Amino acid sequence: MPDSQHGNPSLMLNKIDDLSFEDLSVPQITEPLDVIVEVKKTGICGSDIHYYAHGKIGQFELRKPMVMGHESSGVVSKVGPGVKHLKVGDRVAIEPGVPSRYSEEYKSGKYELCPCMVFAATPPVNPDDESAQGTLCKYYKAPADFLFKLPDSVSLELGAMVEPLTVGVHAIKLVNLTFGENVVVFGAGPVGLLAASAAKVYGAQNVMVVDIFDEKLKLAKDIGAATHVFNSKTGDYKDLLKAFGGIRPEVVLECSGAAPCIKLAIQVVADGGRVAQIGNAGGDVPFPIIEFATRAIRLYGSFRYGYGDYATSIKILEKNYGQGKEHIIVDFEKLITNRFSFNDAIKAYDTVREGKGTVKCIIDGPE
Repeated sequence: MPDSQHGNPSLMLNKIDDLSFEDLSVPQITEPLDVIVEVKKTGICGSDIHYYAHGKIGQFELRKPMVMGHESSGVVSKVGPGVKHLKVGDRVAIEPGVPSRYSEEYKSGKYELCPCMVFAATPPVNPDDESAQGTLCKYYKAPADFLFKLPDSVSLELGAMVEPLTVGVHAIKLVNLTFGENVVVFGAGPVGLLAASAAKVYGAQNVMVVDIFDEKLKLAKDIGAATHVFNSKTGDYKDLLKAFGGIRPEVVLECSGAAPCIKLAIQVVADGGRVAQIGNAGGDVPFPIIEFATRAIRLYGSFRYGYGDYATSIKILEKNYGQGKEHIIVDFEKLITNRFSFNDAIKAYDTVREGKGTVKCIIDGPE
């Protein structure tokens, strides 16, 4: 690994509609538990496209150029003297959000809520803080305890999908999904499909995926994530329940953020059931508060992921792929619809921004 002030090609978002390749300095080991990872695979997230197209998401607003990417895997290139569980050459998934080790949220086990969280490719970014930059580069520095070794059965491409999979896993843990329960997932984007996939591997008996695009619903069934699908353009909640065989699900995972789907989630869930709100809406939405209260429905706000969720996601992938293709429960790899070299990374972002048939796009690391 080079020790020069350059040699770290990176994809930089300078402002709205302005991506460029920059050769930045190679990060250096400064703490005993630092690890340098040579990034090999990076996925594009919907948040990346929001920053590219609009320069902000909610309270997070781009004010300075930043390196893109936060869904990444790679190979350990260098380790600090205090690192014990990783060595040079290990394949790892990178957890991109590092909280303050001193915050009350971190100490109480809710580190995803830490107000001092440094999250890759999420402004505000201090240009002098390498850990605040994104992962779409050749070399990335991370603390050892936020890197997770990949089993032999989990590819680097799947390693880059651990981050969005973990969003679904976190929600599943919040609602305490148990074996044999029934689940409805609203939204068949990458997070929704991965949440449905996680629910299926977790042991849900029936999983319905709801969306307005038939091709996405077909994919949900093709990969094995959904036992049932429903196009919400074709009917109301009664039609949805009929399509689900009259089952009222104990659990709903709302991944769309669309106001009609949030209402549907409350209408279809079983009495006393649990709803995890994963998708972000554009603003305040109408809410069926009377039905929510009188049917004793529990609503959980689900944000990113917390302690143990990355490890669980990797175990899900290992269980799914560890015994050979004939034993695969859900074919997560079919969610990868586009692959690009690092040199074509800007083209990759434009392709995802156009949104034509793209589910999950993976970009190779720089050579």
